[in-house]
Amino acid sequence: QVRLVESGGGSVQAGGSLRLSCSASGRTVTMGWFRQAPGKEREFVASIVWNGSTNIADSVKGRFTISGDNAKLTVYLQMNSLVPEDTSVYYCAAALGSPTATGYHYWGQGTQVTVSS
Repeated sequence: QVRLVESGGGSVQAGGSLRLSCSASGRTVTMGWFRQAPGKEREFVASIVWNGSTNIADSVKGRFTISGDNAKLTVYLQMNSLVPEDTSVYYCAAALGSPTATGYHYWGQGTQVTVSS
């Protein structure tokens, strides 16, 4: 079993930036970021495969960047130009293969991001 721990959330004003981190206790194939705001469904944000391939949601493209450090088993989500609509709990997830085929196997507890106007 892989345990995931997120960090880096907080409160910022619109236009600000945050960097989220997710550390895994074991090796994975794909890691992703999701978010869920009150009253809304969980939303895909970004993912990274350890071969370097990345995907990012259109809603955050151009503002968010995902990256990883394979040696540290850690992924990062750099969030720039934040807007109040980005306010959510952000969750890290990991898959042992392709999440399209298998879904994500492990989930972190989430970290709160609040963007004020």
